[in-house]
Amino acid sequence: MEFCEIVVVGAGYAGLTAAHHLIKAGKEVVVLEARDRVGGRVYTQQLSEDFYVDLGGQWIGPTQDKIYALCQEFGVKTFGTYNQGKNIISLRNKVKTYQGLIPKIDLPSLLNLDFTLKKLEKLAKQVDLETPWLGDQAEKWDRKTLATFLDREVKFSNARAVIDAGMETIYATSSAEISLLNALFYIRSGGSLNALLSIDQGAQQDRIQGGAQLPAEYLADQFRDRIRLNAPVRQIAQDDTGVVVQYDGGQIRAKKIIVSIPPNLAAKIDYRPGLPPTRVQLTQRMPMGTVIKCYAIYDRPWWRELGYSGQIVADPNLPFQTTFDNSPADGSKGVLMAFCLANRARPLLNLSMEERGKIILAGLVQCFGPAAAKVEQYLDHSWAAEEWSGGCYVGLRSPGAWVGYTNALAEPCGHIHWAGTETATVWNGYIEGAIRSGEDAALSVVSS
Repeated sequence: MEFCEIVVVGAGYAGLTAAHHLIKAGKEVVVLEARDRVGGRVYTQQLSEDFYVDLGGQWIGPTQDKIYALCQEFGVKTFGTYNQGKNIISLRNKVKTYQGLIPKIDLPSLLNLDFTLKKLEKLAKQVDLETPWLGDQAEKWDRKTLATFLDREVKFSNARAVIDAGMETIYATSSAEISLLNALFYIRSGGSLNALLSIDQGAQQDRIQGGAQLPAEYLADQFRDRIRLNAPVRQIAQDDTGVVVQYDGGQIRAKKIIVSIPPNLAAKIDYRPGLPPTRVQLTQRMPMGTVIKCYAIYDRPWWRELGYSGQIVADPNLPFQTTFDNSPADGSKGVLMAFCLANRARPLLNLSMEERGKIILAGLVQCFGPAAAKVEQYLDHSWAAEEWSGGCYVGLRSPGAWVGYTNALAEPCGHIHWAGTETATVWNGYIEGAIRSGEDAALSVVSS
């Protein structure tokens, strides 16, 4: 049997950050990663020597100080997301253009949309990020879904279509599946609803030159010899002195372990003795979002020549909720990226990529015209089909899961500590949150 001080499960940004800080503190660490790569839910696919697409998390923005610092440390450059020209809104198969963040819809719907978003913002400010389950309204909000709130507040179909597309893009799940308290916590965690929705001065402001996986690769380079790939963990047994970890390839005894994988996957590990019932029950109430990230690749970003930004907001008549211009910084290729999410994604999950491509491209043609059909390549990535993710972007709490189970997700269980963006209080669900959670877990282990 092999021996070390600390085992880290998962080589995403959370696990790599935790390992990095533990090694800096003089600890002997082994990182076990089920995939054949590092990065976790951040996944950059290289299509040629100088062209790539980000199939997973990709954007960073203001107040995400940890990921910007990591880029700076390794000399990785960032560039602004393309955000010039006319945006498109598609409602009831009618296409219109608009400028700015809020789509052009009828005045009553627009006023209703503005009122609802401001109310969500106001309620989110009342949530305490450290103890969201203790607020005066916490129990009331946790009994409801986000859909219950929207059903009451949104009076017009156009307003509802726009806000549903926005909320589904933020959470990657239907508003009927997420606790209102969790929705408000997520908004507060990201600073504001405006920040979550925006490009300029928002969460989608910048992209990472070379792909969002690149800083993770540089971080892993600091201790590659301690990372075991293709090494899924099957069992964690605890006793008074530490843990014994069974993984595909061996067995390690350690003093402590940090599990930094999504809650749904962490729940599949065989724990001996079993974890506290509150932890077990909570992970049953945190389903992952449903995401198919779709790419239409062209020889150039031709929509820019027509004065379009590449951004679409669409009602359920189209197969995707939103699109973005994901072209390289130099515009050497044209790349439209579409988010197919939640209930719109589920009918497509069992289709082939070729079949999905026909559906997505038909939606793009409906908005941009025949030029959208002339792709060099279509590809997508279904995160629900990923064995070592089970969905994206993040595990979200269903009604009752905050008040009923409080902080069971992040509390250590004996020698087992937890990390991952789901445990973060700031920028929960984002790369930034993953990095912060890794730092917190490393500090917890060292101090214990």
